[in-house]
Amino acid sequence: MMSIPFFGIALAFLCVLIGQRLAAIALWGLSLIALLALFRMHATDPLNLVL
Repeated sequence: MMSIPFFGIALAFLCVLIGQRLAAIALWGLSLIALLALFRMHATDPLNLVL
């Protein structure tokens, strides 16, 4: 699940190489939103620490 934003960014770079600027910006934005959503999910998980 954590690889989804990185694949999106890789596709955005490919769109840049092809010349599809608008598609690259859209993929980058979607990847950023997915990355922030995943961060929020993981940052609020409780830690299972046994001391």
